[in-house]
Order: sequence, then structure tokens, then C-alpha cells
Amino acid sequence: MATPFRLDGKIALVTGGASGIGEATCRVLAGAGASLLILDIDRPRAEALAGELPRASALICDITDEAQVRQTFASIAALDILINNAGIGLVGSIEETSLEDFQRIIKVNVEGPFLVTKYALPLLLASRGSIVFIGSVAGLIGVKRRFAYCASKGAIVAMTRQLTVDYPTQLRVNCICPGTVHTPFVEAYLEKYHKNEKDKVREELNRRQPIGRMGRPEEVAHLALYLCSSEAEFATGSVVTIDGGWTAA
Repeated sequence: MATPFRLDGKIALVTGGASGIGEATCRVLAGAGASLLILDIDRPRAEALAGELPRASALICDITDEAQVRQTFASIAALDILINNAGIGLVGSIEETSLEDFQRIIKVNVEGPFLVTKYALPLLLASRGSIVFIGSVAGLIGVKRRFAYCASKGAIVAMTRQLTVDYPTQLRVNCICPGTVHTPFVEAYLEKYHKNEKDKVREELNRRQPIGRMGRPEEVAHLALYLCSSEAEFATGSVVTIDGGWTAA
């Protein structure tokens, strides 16, 4: 019997692939046999990771810049898997959110995946490929003082479902909605907003999930592996939570 969840011969591109969930996903997909295109704006980290992994290359690109995205995908000959992972966060209620802040998070978290998907689409249609969006539980439920972030991740869920309707047999499109995952993203949040009470707030983040801890990046990465593997051929248009029970509580 063949080993399940193999990606031998497949080419996968991961945005925001140099750290956090993106880095873990690159490592897991590479371990399953895929060739990796690590797309990130952080050249040193992307190139360092590409140097560690077999069959991996770094692509340096700002996903909010259409010219850069267009040029990047013009240089790619084939693609089987797209992981739309890159994103940023923002803390604040609607009263605390400036128009500039709102536009910035929409530009990165919504326009970025739009541009990447748009220019990757011809390659993915040619391979009958798979797209996995990394969303958030914040796209499914209200999270206190995350107005702009919730709006941006809700758009990702909607994009997933709409693409499935337009390309029902040509592509598979799914969305993973993690709860709080312990990544550099979380540590940067703690440093910015809770510098003098990091341990206290980190423990609150652990307790937010009924399971009692934050998720690990590799746990999300293994779900992404399943969704872009041949074993998941019936899975499309799915929005899958991996949140330690947060949305069930």
C-alpha cells in the first residue's frame, strides 16, 4: 500500500513561508516530497530556509505590489499547490482603528492573497491544482478588539467559497482557520501590546482554547498537507477549524 499524504513530483508555493505557520508548512510539505517555492519579503530568512530544505527556492516578493507579484509568477513554469499564508494582525475596536490601519490590513490580508491567487491561477488550472488559504477563527466569530483583523479573515473565508463555485472541477480550494498558534506573530503581539505582562497574557492566550494551550505551527502544517494531498480529493470549499475547541465552546 502506498504511503499516504505524499507530494512527490508536486511544486508548492507558500506565501509568508519564511516563518511561523508558513515555515512549518514548507518543512512539512518538503518532508512529503514536494518542491518548495518559499515566497516572503524577508530575504535572509527565506534564503536560509531554502538552503536547509531539499528542492527549495526562495522568491522575494511583496504580495501587495501587483507588479512584483506579476513578475514573480511570470518566472514560474509550473505550480501544483498554493498556500496563501502571509498576513498581519491588528489590535483595536472600530473606534481604535484608523482608516490607514484598516486599509493596511486589508491590503496585506485580502489584496495580497487576491493578487497571488490571480497570477497563480493559470498555472494551477493547468495542473488541476490545490489552493489552501490560511484564515483564522477570527473570520468565523467575533474576537474582542480585532475589528479589522476579523474583517480581513472573513474575506478569506468568502474568497475560498467563491473560488470553489467558479472552479468546481478545475481546482480544489480550502481554508484552514486556526485558533491562537504560538508563532513569532504572537510573540510580536505580546512585545507590542503587553510588554510588561507577557507571561500573564501568554497564559491567557493558552486558556482561550478549551484544550488549554495554543496550537503549534506544525499542527496547522499537517492539516495543510492533508488538504493538498490526493487523499483529500473530495475536499473542496471546506473551511476547517483547528482551534483547540475555541469555536465549539
